[in-house]
Amino acid sequence: MEILVTVSSNLPWMFFPDIVPIGHPVFDVINSTDPETDYDIRLGCLLLLALEQDGNFWRLYGDYLPNQAESTDLLLATEEELDALQDSVLSQCIKDEQEKIQKKWEECFHPGAPLKLKRLARDSDRFKWAVGMARSRSHTLTMKIGSKVQVANIISPYADMLNHSFQPTCSLRWRACDRVLEVVVKAGQTIREGDEMTLDYLPKKPTRDYMHRFGFSSPVNPWNVVQFSGSVSIHRDSFLSAFGISGLGPNYYLRGTDDPMADGAVLAAARILPMWSDADLPFLPSMEKRAVRELQKECRQLLSAYPSSYEQDVKLMAAAGEDKSVRWKSALKYRSDEKLFLRKVVRILDVYLSRLLY
Repeated sequence: MEILVTVSSNLPWMFFPDIVPIGHPVFDVINSTDPETDYDIRLGCLLLLALEQDGNFWRLYGDYLPNQAESTDLLLATEEELDALQDSVLSQCIKDEQEKIQKKWEECFHPGAPLKLKRLARDSDRFKWAVGMARSRSHTLTMKIGSKVQVANIISPYADMLNHSFQPTCSLRWRACDRVLEVVVKAGQTIREGDEMTLDYLPKKPTRDYMHRFGFSSPVNPWNVVQFSGSVSIHRDSFLSAFGISGLGPNYYLRGTDDPMADGAVLAAARILPMWSDADLPFLPSMEKRAVRELQKECRQLLSAYPSSYEQDVKLMAAAGEDKSVRWKSALKYRSDEKLFLRKVVRILDVYLSRLLY
């Protein structure tokens, strides 16, 4: 089978067996991109090329890839689907990328381009689909090439089917001696027959980044963010002890899982809530309570800024029929997850107050 690879400063590769046709014009497209930022376009071109090669494994494996209608990748999103995000920053970012990829297709796959290049992507949606597949099904890792350590993006058959988890059981490792991508069980983990093997797709990244690259979201991402004003803060040690959180920030972890509040949202709150700590100086209960109420007020203000409420989103999702695309549904879930996360932070602060020892 073939592994598709692009690294930050070298030409892209295609492995096992090497099926790169010498002089194929697709490499003119690849070489016109920025290797440090356009990994998705470069891998997308390799994927289009592999799908056209007779007898190539990707022609068979391509049947397992979602088509344009099934893909949650936002590069294929319509204006309505982007509006459903209720996130102007993410929406504008996707629009800019759509425009960039559209221009690249018009520049390279124009009517006067060689036929063997044009047939790879006869329309811009096909090109966007390939770039989206490269983005959402690739993994980023480091590999040693000669004496250099490079950041590489790899699409590997079957490895792209491993699901995401914020507490993954596995990681990926590049074995340079024979060019093999290994799935490695994390230290201290035991995977029994029937257990799922999972990866952390984007370690230490907020939910917006997951939606941007992969088209999915979660309300319990331990690395999600909320921009507080910073006008008030709570006592760090008191908050951490109230929920059994250990470690040095931002690398916090939960000591146990018996607490019903013990999930990723609590760890995210520990990272994003404005906090203070001054050696052994105790906090004043009245000031701590006032700070908690102010932070909850900020969360509610952020919630009220959305055009719809969480409850309205849940009803919309329940009523969504087959006429709604998978991208519209994933956008709706994204905005409801972000609202649910804010509500969780409000609830976590309530629980914190109830556990304070005055």
